[in-house]
Amino acid sequence: MTFTRRLALAAALALPFGATLPTGAAQAQTQITLQHPLPLNSHYGAGATAFKEAFERATNNRFRVNIQRNDNEREAIESVQIGTIECVITSTGPVGNFVPETRNLDVPFLFRDTAHARGVLDSQIGQELLARFNARGLVGVVWMENGFRHLTNSRREVNAPADVRGLKVRTMENQVHMRAFTTLGALPTPMAFSELVPALQQGTVDGQENPIPVIVANNLNQVQRFLTLTGHVYSPAVLICNPAMVGRLNAADRAAFTEAARAGAAANRARVTADEQTGVEELRRRGMTVTTQVDNAAFQQALQPGASQIESGLDQALLRRIREWRPAS
Repeated sequence: MTFTRRLALAAALALPFGATLPTGAAQAQTQITLQHPLPLNSHYGAGATAFKEAFERATNNRFRVNIQRNDNEREAIESVQIGTIECVITSTGPVGNFVPETRNLDVPFLFRDTAHARGVLDSQIGQELLARFNARGLVGVVWMENGFRHLTNSRREVNAPADVRGLKVRTMENQVHMRAFTTLGALPTPMAFSELVPALQQGTVDGQENPIPVIVANNLNQVQRFLTLTGHVYSPAVLICNPAMVGRLNAADRAAFTEAARAGAAANRARVTADEQTGVEELRRRGMTVTTQVDNAAFQQALQPGASQIESGLDQALLRRIREWRPAS
């Protein structure tokens, strides 16, 4: 083996995750795979694209971000945990199976409005929750969002809590959500998002619950007739990355990575805001019957008998901090 070939082989063995050999005087590129469960033209896609563009630009393309779709959020989180892929943007629904503390965010009617939810997640409370990921072999990088979740179904209009009784509703694999729908008299059926559309088509479930941006991006109007703006749960999302990957970043690259993540979160939230402003009329245009005047107090009252069970095992002090949070004056 020639000296030149030995150098080339040594360089190849020394390359970090996903890297490719440089050509000529160019620097090696490091590939980062980022998965999320929605189409590219979605609020997740907007966040992923903004992150990709900002990080590649800041590192002069030494890092390249490969965006992929994976409808199975739990599978994607597991892949990040073991290092098969580097990052994922996911709703917090399945994250509770990995970082139990995040289940506190799934309590129905916990947040007053979007400003309250974003404020809490951007505050010390949100940073403390992100820090909990470390002990689970994950890095919680930045909070993103889905928005407030609403109920759709193919059987009937839902105008009051009693109308939910008997509906088979797909939920995420999340005990807090399942307990809430059980309290309302529904039949919660947990399944991965990748299984949702076939289940709706085949009648395995009657309905599902998701924010407007998710319903629009996935054309759920094609398999659901009725939408009720219950706003029963605020659905955060989070950018999660592999600890070994983050640990290999030098100080400058880590700073660029953090700024890119913030750019991704800003783009994601901006798209959610835009989709929520136009999404209801778009779904009406597509043929859905939309109930906008919802007595949220009636739904909150209907959930009261099961409140202790819904919040079983959760951090009551944390829930109190979240409910009492107010922006600094």
